[in-house]
Amino acid sequence: MPDSDGELTRRGDSAAERHETALGSAASLARHPGPVRVGLFGGTFDPPHVGHLVTAVNVAHELQLDVVVLMVNNVAWQKEGIREITPAEDRYALVAAAVSTVDRLQPGRHEIELGGNSYTADTLRVLRDEYPEAEFFTIIGDDAAAGLHTWERYEEVVAQSRLVVVDRPGEPVELPDDVDWIRVEVPRLEVSSTDLRRRFTDGRPLDYLVTNPVLRVIAERGLYGVARGQDVRDRAGETVGVDVRVGGGSA
Repeated sequence: MPDSDGELTRRGDSAAERHETALGSAASLARHPGPVRVGLFGGTFDPPHVGHLVTAVNVAHELQLDVVVLMVNNVAWQKEGIREITPAEDRYALVAAAVSTVDRLQPGRHEIELGGNSYTADTLRVLRDEYPEAEFFTIIGDDAAAGLHTWERYEEVVAQSRLVVVDRPGEPVELPDDVDWIRVEVPRLEVSSTDLRRRFTDGRPLDYLVTNPVLRVIAERGLYGVARGQDVRDRAGETVGVDVRVGGGSA
């Protein structure tokens, strides 16, 4: 809650001082003059791409959010057993690189710290306890919104945050009247994380799909079939500052 200087601080400051905040580099959230409007944009981000970034930036602008946290799933229960998922720490490093130069975007590692399967209801519960003065907005794509009732404890999600649904123009999703939600219509750039993973191995262009900071981390860690230390940056154009508005969610 606000301290004597009117700044938002976490409950349990001593614990926060002993280790990095669960929001990772979003420690600035704890120093932001409260109350703050926080967007929670969760996903596997395997890898993070320009579609994720432009979605987050445009929702932040549209709703005047102070920060959007790209929260990295520890174990994505919807995808478990379907394909091999890149280790969570690697994915967090990629997200941290992706948002490193983007105003109002922060990487989140709270679900990694919690461990086990990642459920938005659990994430919101802990965040609201740590930042009681913050107002939370859960950002999802229209596909995810259509399956909202299949979520683990979805009622807790809509009770603890405003639901933000990113729609395709002309294809609005319908949600029950008892769900407190906001529609943000943002033109969607069709970028697939599945397709990107294949591009790393088959040599197709990565231009304007993945930012150079992300490519550097991929090369440093030898991810997606890239030889450790291999320079793959010449396979992607400089994407920082690309003026494209997209919708969608995380993959």
